[in-house]
Amino acid sequence: MILEAIAYYAGMALILVGGVLDIIASIGMNRFKNFYLRLHAATIGAIGGGFYPLIGLGLVALTFDWLGSMKYYISGIAFTTAFFLVLTAPVGSHALAQGAHKSRIVMPEPIIADKLLEDEEKGAGKQ
Repeated sequence: MILEAIAYYAGMALILVGGVLDIIASIGMNRFKNFYLRLHAATIGAIGGGFYPLIGLGLVALTFDWLGSMKYYISGIAFTTAFFLVLTAPVGSHALAQGAHKSRIVMPEPIIADKLLEDEEKGAGKQ
């Protein structure tokens, strides 16, 4: 009984944290000035606003006895989706950032050092 109460309130707290992170990410998407900062805000929204609520949903579903055996399916699907979200969202945002940088459509401004460009120039000089 106590473990169910802890799981329920922890799940609800995670859902609330995910909502707050989504709000922060949406503010960042509107206020940040360049593509890379907006991509960072979008990734915060995808991971923080998706992962935490899914984990919270899984915990909350485990506490509902009226769901019967379906509570294990619901929580399993939520945990699995959260796991794949944590694996794929950073890879996707990294691929977008690297593709935008290599195509030179979007250059980061202001920039102090561009290590990717330096590595590309070193690689082009060897061939």
